[in-house]
Amino acid sequence: MIHTGLTVSAELRFRQILEDFFILVYDEKSLPSHGITHHRRVWSFARELLNLPCYSTSASGNLAVKLIIASYLHDIGMSVEKGLRHGKHSRDFSIEFLTSNNLNPEDFTDLLDAIENHDRKNYLIQSPDNVLLTLLSLADDLDAFGFIGIYRYTEIYHLREIKPEFLGYRIQENAKVRFDNLEKTLATCSEFVQKNKIRYKILDNFFTEYNRQAETYSFGGSNPNGFCGAIELLIQYINNQENIMEYSRLPEKCLNDHIISFFFKELISEISGLA
Repeated sequence: MIHTGLTVSAELRFRQILEDFFILVYDEKSLPSHGITHHRRVWSFARELLNLPCYSTSASGNLAVKLIIASYLHDIGMSVEKGLRHGKHSRDFSIEFLTSNNLNPEDFTDLLDAIENHDRKNYLIQSPDNVLLTLLSLADDLDAFGFIGIYRYTEIYHLREIKPEFLGYRIQENAKVRFDNLEKTLATCSEFVQKNKIRYKILDNFFTEYNRQAETYSFGGSNPNGFCGAIELLIQYINNQENIMEYSRLPEKCLNDHIISFFFKELISEISGLA
């Protein structure tokens, strides 16, 4: 890997104090899909991006330091605000982190701007000169695909009170914008794009089937089944603040549904492999 030394140095200096700060501030029970494991995965994706040839000329120790801080603190503001303004709160917590570690926030304005604006998924604020924001947004987007993406989208959109009948369409719309931006930004890294297109299609295909079933599905009934049933049960776990790793406690009739069983097995497999 081209920049392993840079990322290892950043990790040795900052990873533990970032995790300690995040855990101190963030309530995992209120929004587990955006908790510490999400931020660990985003940093993992960010490291991978930093090693792509298209970023080899811009990589530096300073960029790696700012990127690990951004990866770990970009969603910490969701402990205060779960809506679209959480980036502003994340910025405020990041200033607190920098100050408490004897770092001058005035030397990190690009970091703070990236954290505040990372979730503006129209991407209009990005420019070729804003490498940190581009990398953070891409790394965050990469954690929105696959079965983990299905889980993370479902939780945050449910908590934003989007009705189950419209959930799939809203998720597909947002995920497509994210992937299209990734495909455009990393056009010269076709192998990386194709690898993650598979993860994107897992989510997109799931919600295509979900939307088809939702046309006739009775949400809130006594017989969760299929794609809609999988999301219904996931929402139950979210509402009850239960550990989704214990999906085997689902009613037997649900576990016998091959779509529900497959979804939860694949989700747990991804969480175990990427956390």
